[in-house]
Amino acid sequence: MSHCRNFRPQPYSRREMLRQSAMGFGTLALGHLLTQDGKAAETGRRDSKKPFLPREPHFPAKAKHVIYLYLDGGPSHVDTWDPKTRLAEENGKPFAMNIEPTQFNNIGKTLASPWKFNNYGESGIPCSDLFKNIAQHVDKMAFVRSMTSNFSEHTNANYFLHTGIGVQGRPSMGAWIGYGLGSECENLPAYVVLNGGLTPPGGLDNFGSGFLPASYQGSVFGASQEPVAYVNRKEATDTLQRNKLALLQKLDRREADRVRQEDQIESAIANYELAYRMQDFVPQITNFENETAETLKLYGFEHKTKGTATYARQLLLARRLVQEGVRFIEVTCPSVGHDRWDQHVNLQNGHQQNADCVDVPIAGLITDLDRLGLLNETLIVCSGEFGRTPFAQGSNGRDHNPFGFTIWTCGGGTKGGTIFGATDEYGYKAVENKVMIHDLHATMLAMLGMDHEQLTFRFSGRDMRLTDVHGEVIHDIIA
Repeated sequence: MSHCRNFRPQPYSRREMLRQSAMGFGTLALGHLLTQDGKAAETGRRDSKKPFLPREPHFPAKAKHVIYLYLDGGPSHVDTWDPKTRLAEENGKPFAMNIEPTQFNNIGKTLASPWKFNNYGESGIPCSDLFKNIAQHVDKMAFVRSMTSNFSEHTNANYFLHTGIGVQGRPSMGAWIGYGLGSECENLPAYVVLNGGLTPPGGLDNFGSGFLPASYQGSVFGASQEPVAYVNRKEATDTLQRNKLALLQKLDRREADRVRQEDQIESAIANYELAYRMQDFVPQITNFENETAETLKLYGFEHKTKGTATYARQLLLARRLVQEGVRFIEVTCPSVGHDRWDQHVNLQNGHQQNADCVDVPIAGLITDLDRLGLLNETLIVCSGEFGRTPFAQGSNGRDHNPFGFTIWTCGGGTKGGTIFGATDEYGYKAVENKVMIHDLHATMLAMLGMDHEQLTFRFSGRDMRLTDVHGEVIHDIIA
């Protein structure tokens, strides 16, 4: 019997459903997971059956990997990398510039930095005493002092920083990079998030794949001895586990034929296969017994300040992931007892304890990558989602400031000893070579050998990209 084109099969009866699913509960579980994920069904130009294969960049790359150090909450640029003498001269006086609406509007007086700045390296770049160890590497680093964001609230600013759009549901930069370049390691995802305990406001959508195939979303590794849930859980024999995986794959492919959602099913199959390989590989990569005592000391494993040993473990693992070919690694901060770097009050205590946690491990990471010959091919990017105001919130804190702040890069083709852009004499707003988040994304992609205008995915009737319809490469910070 033929049907018109508008014919749609009726839903299964309960009896038919039970008959069809008697041997297919893995398929039911898969359908539930896919529904929860809400992944797009449209297929891009990548082979969904082989999502992890390495791919050639658009042009010769400066870097092969990215380690993104996310300082959650918004570190104060005028207390770290962008000194302003005007703040010291007018400390305690009414702020002289027009003030934009702030997050909480408890506006105080002009606030000088509690920390001293000194010049470092042959380039003479000034850094505050918060980062005395990182400051030793300024000749390898580029500082962009004119960053801006479109959002002053954490959640939207985080989505904007991670995905290029200030709302949830879009692919993160790590997912785009994995989609564009694939992975150089068949036993690990292309995109790994090393979570020290503080998931950014906005949650796991900061690391999602959005409308890209699910294989490219970030895989979150925790800070415990078993960083991936159930990674040590195996069947009694390898043969039994492989047989179960083969059955699940058979059911998945049957479901793909039925629902015509090949990308979703194939991504799930690829993820299951990868998870199986990770069960053997992750315990090896997270075991530091073969690291020397000197290396562990370099990263700060022996430090007693709160969170330092946790962060040291994360950054040493990041180095090992780079060695194995992982493409994009994001590292979040551990908790030190304050609200991240988000010091609306008690700036001096909060920023000092956060800096004490990360200063030695980050400096150790740079040193270690450099001596192993990996720094040239590994781009390190460090930033928060925005900066902080040069005037006080209340008496001893700083409010959110998206109008001008600092990020830095190191390695991976970075032009070391470079300062790009500037804020005004108070550090309030970018006034020279203003840079948007889209420009940062375009620059990161360029250093990886990708043209941000060519890295696209067809979705919702048009070619989508990480930089939307914006983005200019910051050539001045590229060697």
